[in-house]
Amino acid sequence: MEYRKLGQSDLELSIITFGAWAAGGWMWGSTDRREAIKAMQAGISEGVTSIDTAPIYGQGTSEELVGEAIKDISRDKVQILTKFASRWDTEKGVFIKKSVDNEGKEFDFRRYAGRDGIIYECEQSLKRLGTDYIDLYQIHWDDPSTPIEESYETVAQLIKEGKVRYAGVCNYNVEQMKRAQSVCDLVSNQVPFSMVNRGIEEELLPFCIKENKSILAYSPMERGLLTGKMKAGQVFPEGDHRAENPFFTDESITRTNAFLEKLRPIAEKYQATLGQVVLRWTVQHPGITIALAGARNAEQSIANAKAGSFQLPDEDHDFITKEIEQLR
Repeated sequence: MEYRKLGQSDLELSIITFGAWAAGGWMWGSTDRREAIKAMQAGISEGVTSIDTAPIYGQGTSEELVGEAIKDISRDKVQILTKFASRWDTEKGVFIKKSVDNEGKEFDFRRYAGRDGIIYECEQSLKRLGTDYIDLYQIHWDDPSTPIEESYETVAQLIKEGKVRYAGVCNYNVEQMKRAQSVCDLVSNQVPFSMVNRGIEEELLPFCIKENKSILAYSPMERGLLTGKMKAGQVFPEGDHRAENPFFTDESITRTNAFLEKLRPIAEKYQATLGQVVLRWTVQHPGITIALAGARNAEQSIANAKAGSFQLPDEDHDFITKEIEQLR
């Protein structure tokens, strides 16, 4: 496994970081708690030292499972990344939509990043995770009802108190990052990036490279689309958000699979899966520091981790990039 530091900090993460959204079950058609814990522990056994989660993932479930998975591991051997401001348990902030939890109970999904909310969420996360500090604390999405400066002054205070080591953001644009940076040093931005979703290359990626802020790429395999295992006519379980996602239409799946077939000779050359080649290309892309990869079981987690154990020579990386351009 390869490891990289975030920004100018001493916080070092495995380039393949375990993404624990699916582990929480919410929007993924429920979860198997035992399998989720095994998946995280299997990744750790393969050198994955960092796990990214959030309170909203299963309304506390994902954080609880992360805490269970790492409880017998020395705390300084694993890095915990979690988030704040996505709420299911308050009437404050901005209403986003109605949603349903893992038990089928409806709730109001809201965004709230006020000072009191962040302090409360941090305490709850620490309890669920079974730890006394969070390595990287990130706003999940912008809360338009709260000034960014208020939110990140609060995070800066949590850093002073030792409850948080470093501050990051998620899904922020350049101007939002500048405002947060004005009151609290940021080391990273976690944003969607994949072979078929490269919108950050226009403005955000150049800014982060210039300012030495790390990019944590989430959904690098586009929620399973880039594994090559999806087929036209794919049926998703009830509650799985992919059922309504335009990336998962029959046309999109068919076109993407045709592209992936062009990558198969490269995968065979390195005795790798298509998914591993996709992850490896991602972490070798200029400006991308870390790729977050989710897994529902130990087998998937081990496969993801192995993407950190080989390199794509420039000619292979360039070939893949040129083929990606044909998808646009």
